[in-house]
Amino acid sequence: MKKLFLNYTAMALVGLTLAGCSTVPLSGRKQLSLVSDDQIQNQATAAYKEFLGSPKTKVVTGTANAALVKKVGNNIAIAVNRYLTAQGLSNQYNFTWEFNLIESPDVNAWCMPGGKVAVYTGILPFTRNEEGLATVMGHEIAHAIARHSMEQMSNQYAMQIGAQVLGVATSGKNAIMQGLVNNAYGIGGQLALLKYSRSNESEADKLGLMFMAMAGYNPDTAVGFWERMASSKIGGSTPAEFMSTHPSDARRIADIQKLLPEARQYYKK
Repeated sequence: MKKLFLNYTAMALVGLTLAGCSTVPLSGRKQLSLVSDDQIQNQATAAYKEFLGSPKTKVVTGTANAALVKKVGNNIAIAVNRYLTAQGLSNQYNFTWEFNLIESPDVNAWCMPGGKVAVYTGILPFTRNEEGLATVMGHEIAHAIARHSMEQMSNQYAMQIGAQVLGVATSGKNAIMQGLVNNAYGIGGQLALLKYSRSNESEADKLGLMFMAMAGYNPDTAVGFWERMASSKIGGSTPAEFMSTHPSDARRIADIQKLLPEARQYYKK
């Protein structure tokens, strides 16, 4: 009976995988897609609004840095939208972009599904200039365009099904998915952002490099930013949150350098 159950479970997971796959733009990688983009984006929008409205969150406005975050974000968003349209993919993305600078010593930045971006002031000493900021924001926007949150939630959902009797798991799909979204974005509580896998981080490095180049930022300058981030960890200091699941700094920089010839093809001053 146990073997029969495992066989049925395996068949169900294969069926779900075949029925729920999407393709990452530019990289062409196939990914598991079992949850609704609309539902994820609605939850992300609510979480972003809650985050911005929290007494603990200080949104920076009226400064040169705040204006620069919006400028760089909009430049990349325009370039990404142009690329998606050219590839016939624009109808798959219903993003409402928003870019905010947050007063915080944390060396961090993130982009929620649907294009909700936050950049923390703690990362600005490492970005230093507009192109450094484009490196960071291109990377974070790439996570959203590649639907890494959706992919992780889909993987968690598939695991839920494999761990339960198929009938019960299937009937609870909406509740499970809702719980995953709530957990990922901290609805009703403190915001808790997903930590991406190393493979997702590497993919975001690649797409982000291409996106910044499409937006008119020299991709060669990305190497300098990552080198500054790597040198900041000398002496055992804590790595930036958004770098915590990536391979070694040396590996990351080497991979980016290998991608530069491809990225330069998208670069127009």
